[in-house]
Amino acid sequence: MATRVSKAVLVRFKALPGREDDVCAFLNQGLSIVEGEPKTVRWFAVQFGPSSFGIFDAFPDEDGRQAHLSGEVGKALGENTGLLFEKPTIEQLDVVAEKQPD
Repeated sequence: MATRVSKAVLVRFKALPGREDDVCAFLNQGLSIVEGEPKTVRWFAVQFGPSSFGIFDAFPDEDGRQAHLSGEVGKALGENTGLLFEKPTIEQLDVVAEKQPD
């Protein structure tokens, strides 16, 4: 049975002109980072439009969310702001319902 989640984060950002492929590569690298975070139990990198991207991730509790935000992915977002993408917006969400993976 999959771990239930109660907390989530939605990050949205816009790629700088001509950096869309670099942002996709950055997001793929992010996957390898979060695979080492046991309390990041759901993680999705998404593309909303030609230059609009995001990350949605979910956690079983607030400790997991804060560990993620203060970890390597959070650091990488800060380091690449202004190089690959504009300043991201980060929303901390509460999960009210979920369909668990099989």
